[in-house]
Formats: sequence, structure tokens, C-alpha cells
Amino acid sequence: MNLSELTTSAVGGPAGKYVRAASQDAIVAAVREADAAGEDILIIGGGSNLVVDDAGYPGTVIHLTSRGVTFEDDGAAPQSVLVRVQAGHPWDDVVAKTVARGLSGLEALSGIPGSAGATPVQNVGAYGSDVSQTLESVLTWDRVEGDYRDFSAAELVFGYRDSLLKHSTTNGSPRYVVLTVDFRLTTSELSAPVQYAELARAVGVEVGERAPSEDVRREVLKLRASKGMVLDPEDRDTFSTGSFFTNPIVSQDDIDSLPENAPRYPTVVSSEFKTSAAWLIDQAGFGKGFGLEGTAGFEITQGRASLSTKHTLAITNRGAASSYDIVNLAKAVRKGVQEKFGITLHNEPLLINTSLD
Repeated sequence: MNLSELTTSAVGGPAGKYVRAASQDAIVAAVREADAAGEDILIIGGGSNLVVDDAGYPGTVIHLTSRGVTFEDDGAAPQSVLVRVQAGHPWDDVVAKTVARGLSGLEALSGIPGSAGATPVQNVGAYGSDVSQTLESVLTWDRVEGDYRDFSAAELVFGYRDSLLKHSTTNGSPRYVVLTVDFRLTTSELSAPVQYAELARAVGVEVGERAPSEDVRREVLKLRASKGMVLDPEDRDTFSTGSFFTNPIVSQDDIDSLPENAPRYPTVVSSEFKTSAAWLIDQAGFGKGFGLEGTAGFEITQGRASLSTKHTLAITNRGAASSYDIVNLAKAVRKGVQEKFGITLHNEPLLINTSLD
């Protein structure tokens, strides 16, 4: 199995061993067998958050293809439903099913590629919403203890694109393999309060107000598509990992050193601010489509990888890109932002057998 077939950026070499795990029991069995044999493990769901080296992955690739979304009115909270999702279930289908059922809470996360099992690891989010706001618990397989472990939302220590799961590893691979994810959603035709100004304008409400969940989902899909962030087999601008860099969290001194028109948003820490990676990239000279024609001073293979023509945060495979092309372009962008603003960008996707260093 060539891993370019399993990733949304369509790069990556062969797997040393490929195992397709279509159920919770099959996932556990595959992980236990690989661990018993002392093999390195790479877990792949939707492949939307991975850049795999052209040389491939020499260990065992376990492809999570488990499916299923169940709804339970368990009486634990008024006007709420417990939604249990199998790890390999496509994420946008989860959102679509909950909106169609008249449940509120996930609508702003429409159109995000990948599988449900990856969402708590990265605390996936968009348009002012993230999964930590509705997630109740996660069932995992603990590879160190050789047993199941349930995590509550509080135990996962969520942060911006971060969680305990992301940093818990054993032998360089995740210690905890996600099996199911539980969400607590509200029974309502109205969305959660809309927190993002661009989305609020699109649905015709003020920030903090609610709108019909179906309207929010429709407008989120439109907004994401306009930025090349919804995978489309006919559009090379969408062959990417989505946002390649996270928005930097910086100090007061860093934010003061930026131009006055630089985006800045307060965080829960009074002395820290979030700024826009897309703005920094653009202002450092890397506009939409950068790399399509090559640029003097950067080792970029013309026309194989480029920033999206719709959004500077996405690094796209134009049809013949290698992982080298993707990573080398990311290096150029990171270096340019560092030199101009003194801020180091951090990659959002996992880089497998490759790095920006």
C-alpha cells in the first residue's frame, strides 16, 4: 500500500505492512499484534493531518476504517443526546448526521476532512468552535497498560489544537489509540452561539447569536470551499492537509512588535495573544499561489507544490508533488516569516519520517 493513496495531500511512500481495521476489536487486535512483534506503528484515519516521506513508513500502518454513529437519550442532561462515534467514521458525515437529527453543537465544524478519531487528538476546530466544547469522553486502547482506558473531556487537558493524547507516546507512536468518541449535543434546531465574525455575517446574525444549524452548516461549507478547504477531486487547490501552520500564540512583546494592522486576539492567558499565521505568511511575501512559478532564492520545484491560490495557509499538491516539495515549501515559508517578524510558525500536520528542521 502506497501511503499517498491514504492522505489528502496525496504524498507518501509505501507501508512496510498495511492492516485495515474495520471495527473496534480489529483495531485493538492489530495494535496488540504489532506491539507484540516489536513493530513501529503508524495510525491513519482520514489521512488529512499527515505528510509522509516519499520513502514511506517501514513499520506497520494501521488504517482505521471503523464506522458507526449512534444516538442515545440517556437522561444525563436535559434536552441533550449522547452521540457515540466510531474512530474511523468520516468526520463531516458525523456533523451532517447530527444536524439532520436536530442536534446543536458541531455545525461550525462542517467540511473538516479526516476521521472522528483524530478530532480529540488535535482538538480540531474552526470558525470559533472546537470539539472540546461538546466532547464528553473518549475510549482508547492504552498500549502501555494493554487495556482500555476512558478519558473524560477534563482529563484530556485540551488546548489550542492540543490535547493530552497528542503528547502521550510510546516508542515514538501514540500511547493511546482512539476507538470511540462521545459528544454531548443539545436538542435544538438552532446552532451554538456563532463566535466568528465572517460566519455571523454569512448567516445574518450578530456574533454571539444563534442561527438555524442547517444554515450554519451550509455557510461553513461555502466558506471552506471558497478557501480550498473542502476536498474536491477536481480541484488541485484542495489536495492539502488544510492549514499547514497553526496560528501563533505570542507574548505581549511579540504582538507589540508587529504592525498595528496585524490581527491580534486575546487568549485565556492575559500576557499572550493569538495572531494570524495566514496574515504573517502573506505579509512576509508568500502570497496565494506562491510556488506555482518558482521564486528566486528558494529551492522550490516549479509547479509541483504551491500555496493554495485561495488561502495562504494550505500547501497544495499540484499533481506531481513529492513530500520533499511539500516540506521544502513549508521550510521556505517558515524561514521567511521568521526573518521578517521573528515569529516561528509550527506545523499543524504530523510529519512522518521528515521534518522542517
